[in-house]
Amino acid sequence: MVWIRRAVDARHWVSEEPFDALLLDLGLPDGNGMDLLRQLRAEGKRMPILVITARDSIEDRLNGLEMGADDYVLKPFVTAELLARLRAVVRRSGQWLAESDGSKWVCKDLVLDERRMVLTRAGAPAGLSKTEFALLLALMRYPDRVLSRRELEARALPHSDGQALDVHVFNLRRKIGDGYVRTVRGVGYVVET
Repeated sequence: MVWIRRAVDARHWVSEEPFDALLLDLGLPDGNGMDLLRQLRAEGKRMPILVITARDSIEDRLNGLEMGADDYVLKPFVTAELLARLRAVVRRSGQWLAESDGSKWVCKDLVLDERRMVLTRAGAPAGLSKTEFALLLALMRYPDRVLSRRELEARALPHSDGQALDVHVFNLRRKIGDGYVRTVRGVGYVVET
């Protein structure tokens, strides 16, 4: 979790790092959160965005939803409700299986249980090495988003010599089969839903 106070910093972080969701307060010290929302959606950012604000008119709420917010929570709010709404928008985005602890990730017939470090394909266990598991977890956390080689190496191979990533992706594909991990030449890899 990253807490950012200014719109300019949010733009930077969202362009550099994949996030599961964004809690967006419309009252930012350096701009209007609605402008940031509009810009992120215009750039094709698909992460769930939950707006939190004191602006309670129906016009403001409808405008926020029309601009691309996935949900709209009015201040003051109860933290438990905010967290439940956040889990719901992430779950609806297809990133998480509907589990209370949010530890299972699904893509087609693959189910990756992060907590137990188990992968099943069509219900059958698929044995992965620790590095293969970390690679697939990174990709499944951000479906339909191309992760650069640098991002994947940082998440799964921090001491990589550069060529190790290709070897691990090859071994991962051999174990889970074709049609899950796609190469984007010159950029990285993506799991497509």
